[in-house]
Amino acid sequence: MQKKYLVFFLAFFLALLSGFRTPTIAQQGQSGTRLRVVVDLVQLNVAVTDSKGNYVTDLRPSDFAITEDGISEKIANFEEGNGPTRTLVENMPEETNASAADASAAQASSPAVDPLQGLNAALAGADVFILFDTSNYMYRGFVFAQDAISDFIRSLETVDKVAFYSYSRNLSRAAPLTTDRAGVVRGVRTTVAGDDAALYNCLLLTVKDAAQYPGRKVVVVFSNGPDNASMVPPEDVTELAQSVGIPVYMISTAEAKLEPVSTAVFDRMSAATGGKAYFAGSWRDEKKAFASIRNDLAHLYLLSYYPAPNPNRGWRTITVKLAGDRLKKCHIRTRNGYRPQPSRLSAVDTPAVQSDSVPN
Repeated sequence: MQKKYLVFFLAFFLALLSGFRTPTIAQQGQSGTRLRVVVDLVQLNVAVTDSKGNYVTDLRPSDFAITEDGISEKIANFEEGNGPTRTLVENMPEETNASAADASAAQASSPAVDPLQGLNAALAGADVFILFDTSNYMYRGFVFAQDAISDFIRSLETVDKVAFYSYSRNLSRAAPLTTDRAGVVRGVRTTVAGDDAALYNCLLLTVKDAAQYPGRKVVVVFSNGPDNASMVPPEDVTELAQSVGIPVYMISTAEAKLEPVSTAVFDRMSAATGGKAYFAGSWRDEKKAFASIRNDLAHLYLLSYYPAPNPNRGWRTITVKLAGDRLKKCHIRTRNGYRPQPSRLSAVDTPAVQSDSVPN
């Protein structure tokens, strides 16, 4: 009897050990249950401008060279502005080639995008999170800022969803991510001025919220002054936004420029995440800044790649360059790196899918 128990214990112990192995491909047991391995897909929003600041269009995947920690990467997906996504099948993992080929065939048979759809068509598929400063810095010009934000929301006609948050000392999710534009505008109109400004605390929470959704996301911040109540340093917010691939656009009033530290932080954060910083001297400038952001989103190249083997589990530096002499004087704006998210494994009862891709 003791021998039987010993044999049973050894068998159970060996089975337990085998369960801790990290599978590299999907594994299926006799019950039909599969383990799905999450393959990280790194997405980059890339803006290309010439020496005069004009957007450079009609570039091809071969015009871009991407390295991660000095390791050359192959582009898996490519999209420009309001054009369709091009899947470069040969650059994708083997287990996703079949589905990618089907997607490419579907795209080839779909009608061409009507260029008259303009900027809104280019923004289709993006989720926009707006974070509005309602601290005591906003006592002046509060209504004008609400007008500018409301006009911006109405102009995003074909964006998938919009969320509107406001902040002073605490974050208020006035309108969670939704397709209801009228509801989001109501959220803007019902905001009231508060007390101190905890911008970085609330921006961190906003980025975390946005990271829960798949696809393209962008955070647009309207701030009227420095942060005087946060416990979170801006460097932590920047790193998280970089790691999850969310560009942060900062619109600030002229009063914010009176605080050089805040000005420098806004510039660094937006540049590091692939966004832009604007300093508006009047309500007209505020509206121009929102229009510029909408225009910028419409001209971004979306590049993605599956990282080549890399032992570095810490911060990875991304470098994007343009190939060829004709593009020498052009400038690139995108995030400069990321920190890999923890790997996740899940048991699945359906045997049809072997692997998933989650963007970083």
